Amino acid sequence: MIVVWSEFAQKLFFETADYIQNEFGYKDRVKFVERVLKITKLLENNPNLGMVEPRLKKAPVKYRSYNVDHINRIVYVIENEIIKISDFWNMRRNTKTLAKRLLK
Repeated sequence: MIVVWSEFAQKLFFETADYIQNEFGYKDRVKFVERVLKITKLLENNPNLGMVEPRLKKAPVKYRSYNVDHINRIVYVIENEIIKISDFWNMRRNTKTLAKRLLK
């Protein structure tokens, strides 16, 4: 399996990394990025590792999610041999609003 990021998810990921650097410093940004890269490697080998995302049960595809930390979550879908990261959620936001982005 390979992992592919949507442009939207990639944008949110980099915004989050920039925020971490501005608020907590470069070292914390590096730790955050390394954690996300480690998780994507885990997903390559175990694509069903994430839970089926309950907020997206009405979607035409089965979205899964995996927590990066207590604030951020990777939302992805498995299509053939590709794990597509569709969104990068900051869980401090309204999760209903976040889910609506993918249910359009």
